[in-house]
Amino acid sequence: MWESNSEPPFTAGRARPWRPDDLLNGHVSASYGGVAVDSSVNAIKPEGVGQHVREFAAAAAEMAVEFGKGCRDIARQSLGNRDSVVVRSFQKVKETYFGKRVTRKLRFMNEYLPEDKEPVHAWSVILFVAVLAFAALIVNMETTPTTPNVVKKVYIHPPSAARVMLPDGRYIAYKEQGVPADNARFSIISPHSFLSSRLAGIPGLKASLLEEFGVRLLTYDLPGFGESDPHPDRNLETSAMDMLLLADAVGVNHKFWVVGYSSGSMHAWAALRYIPDRLAGAAMMAPMVNPYDSIMNREERRRTWKQWTRKRQLFYFLARRFPRFLAYFYHRSFLSGKHGQIDKWLSLSLGKRDKALIEDPIYEEFWQRDVEESIRQGSAKPFVEEAVLQVSNWGFSLADLKLQKKQQGKGMLNWLKSVLSAAQEEYIGFLGPIHIWQGMDDKVAPPSMTDFVHRILPGAAVHKLPYEGHFTYIYFCEECHRQIFTTLFGTPQGPINVTTEVDPSPLQVDTEEQEEMTLDNSVLAQAET
Repeated sequence: MWESNSEPPFTAGRARPWRPDDLLNGHVSASYGGVAVDSSVNAIKPEGVGQHVREFAAAAAEMAVEFGKGCRDIARQSLGNRDSVVVRSFQKVKETYFGKRVTRKLRFMNEYLPEDKEPVHAWSVILFVAVLAFAALIVNMETTPTTPNVVKKVYIHPPSAARVMLPDGRYIAYKEQGVPADNARFSIISPHSFLSSRLAGIPGLKASLLEEFGVRLLTYDLPGFGESDPHPDRNLETSAMDMLLLADAVGVNHKFWVVGYSSGSMHAWAALRYIPDRLAGAAMMAPMVNPYDSIMNREERRRTWKQWTRKRQLFYFLARRFPRFLAYFYHRSFLSGKHGQIDKWLSLSLGKRDKALIEDPIYEEFWQRDVEESIRQGSAKPFVEEAVLQVSNWGFSLADLKLQKKQQGKGMLNWLKSVLSAAQEEYIGFLGPIHIWQGMDDKVAPPSMTDFVHRILPGAAVHKLPYEGHFTYIYFCEECHRQIFTTLFGTPQGPINVTTEVDPSPLQVDTEEQEEMTLDNSVLAQAET
């Protein structure tokens, strides 16, 4: 006999009945009715923490889905009902005076709604959904992790420029490149563009090319930029006079070429107007003109303005109407003490090749050094003045530069003068050559500006550059620089060799005196004998 609480003993030929706890007790196998049960396959293992976490996550997901469906149903019932709070509030606003005026002006938009939808109900739903979407975008922007950008601070270098004092007591800083003054076959003076300095010149221009063509290049800081003193009453005429005084001070005794790039070209235009007798010619790269010029026709103005961003258009408007507000934007960008990109600072829209260039490390290093020199004085005034100069009355028109015959005055006295003097016909305007290089993918100084200039000055030689942008042709392009110099100066002849000529007259006098002394000595010798 065996006790009821104890396991019955196994006897030969009789199998113990299988029990469920055999699997938990780890038995390898058991027999039930002659059939072996393998516990290694069907064993029930105890549940771990990971299993509990997965089941909880699945349950939470199901609850979230159900909650979302409930919110969707509530929103459909609330917004789908014409008597909902949103629709009633929108209806009240519509019935006001202001609402009636707005709905009257926006009535044309109802044409885009389905025919079976009431406009008040449909637009209330659209407005509510737009507000929710906008709020979701704001939350997403605030919560999206962004990689921190290392912002490089502006470093102001010690003063290093050569300076000359002008007659009014101001100092103007300049930089000289190329061959010395005595050996220069050609001289170039180049005013810089906006947010630049004397260090820019022609970016990437090699000294060997200047030597090959015998060119002396002078660049200078505009008043208030770099190391040049500000001008108390600056305009384009005083800008041309500064250029003339600099040329005289540094020994440019012959006619020189003026090179203008981008907004620096307006100072070159001023030189053509006010000091034409000192100029041999002009070279313009992506020249800027006044976008408010009265002689620009409607199509030229439309093609120009559509290339600019809305913010850049706003800058031009502020420069023309409210220039004091520009200082606020300048202090938040390039006068903030931190470096940035030119397209963001000046709200420029750039082509593909220009975008690739400004991301190049060589350009970035050059640009940052040039900006550091440009903003050395830390004042927004010269930049505001420069922006105002471009969009205000220049004091002259580009039509004044057109080469044309001088009109004789009316009256008998003027007719008698023309008959009695028998002088040759006189011409007015700029007599020298004007060359313009224009990138056809330039969105800063669009090709429409050059088309306008060529319409006013048909004698100017325009070189159109397919696929080139605002920066790509002039920045770090040795072949482009050679093309420009070849167009302006022809075949390279190198610098002028200055040879010192020896005056033979003193030598002849000494020789004659020696011959006379020899003759006298021979006569005395014969007398003694």
